[in-house]
Amino acid sequence: MARAASKTSGNRSRSTGKGAAASAGQTPKAPKPEEFDKEQELHAYREMLLIRRFEEKAGQLYGMGLIGGFCHLYIGQEAVVVGMQMSMKEGDQVITGYRDHGHMLATGMEARGVMAELTGRRNGYSKGKGGSMHMFSKEKKFYGGHGIVGAQVPLGTGLAFANRYRGDDSVSITYFGDGAANQGQVYESFNMASLWKLPVIYIIENNRYAMGTAVARSSAETDFSHRGLSFKIPGIQVDGMDVRAVKAAGELAVDWCRSGKGPIILEMQTYRYRGHSMSDPAKYRSKDEVQKMRSEHDPIEQVKQRLLASKWADEDALKAIDKEVRDVVGDSAEFAQTDPEPDVSELYTDILL
Repeated sequence: MARAASKTSGNRSRSTGKGAAASAGQTPKAPKPEEFDKEQELHAYREMLLIRRFEEKAGQLYGMGLIGGFCHLYIGQEAVVVGMQMSMKEGDQVITGYRDHGHMLATGMEARGVMAELTGRRNGYSKGKGGSMHMFSKEKKFYGGHGIVGAQVPLGTGLAFANRYRGDDSVSITYFGDGAANQGQVYESFNMASLWKLPVIYIIENNRYAMGTAVARSSAETDFSHRGLSFKIPGIQVDGMDVRAVKAAGELAVDWCRSGKGPIILEMQTYRYRGHSMSDPAKYRSKDEVQKMRSEHDPIEQVKQRLLASKWADEDALKAIDKEVRDVVGDSAEFAQTDPEPDVSELYTDILL
């Protein structure tokens, strides 16, 4: 209940100036990072820390052979989903690719259910049949988790079409990476979304490497906020390592969509600390590069230092939050290892013929 309450409080703080710019029909400018109050800072700290600790534990379980298949960790990118979730309202949908555990937890999906799905157990969100890349929660408006690069983009556009068809003001938050941004289906989606003024926010999580290829080597246009210009879709570059900047840009974007302006692109400039997947040794970049990002731009450490500087929390209070989060993650790992595997009969359920 505490998490739900803090999410609600995060949604209360809105900037009228950003909404006014959108309603005036002007191309939106990147907003300044929002000033958080104590409750918002603590909420962001706990949510990002939950994702970080969960992913660390998932990496351990993968190394122990308890998670099969592919496993893509979100460590380093936590501010993107937490900041966006703070800018959304009940009814907005989320869809993403295969680096998806953080998105699930940010929407409020339970750590037990996510970890159980990772280990292929009966009480996982897809009954143990989807694994890391394919789990869903209709209740939390989370529509996957998709293993095909870029496949979620037309689906997210379809969610936005459904919103407009039904006449409600929900917004589709459609995440994809810098590698997926080069896929043809992405641009087909852009065209339709712009043509029909669909309420979709395309979030490009630019973590600088598409699998093992640096952006500069794979993309002719490395400013991903420009990717929609030929379709008349505006774009904004955002510091995806600062949760306050993400929330401010997220509020601008949802206001833009809800006011009937159509789609918008947010390029989140972020960074993943681990390899593309657990099987990637990440030899295409130096350890110094990763360490520099960790020491100078870590999204969780930034919030921690602001909390300490503002005297809104001391080291003991932050350690208590960390212990609480570790207990939740530890419980999810224990549950995932003791939960039964699906019955063989489940092979024939949930199948579209």
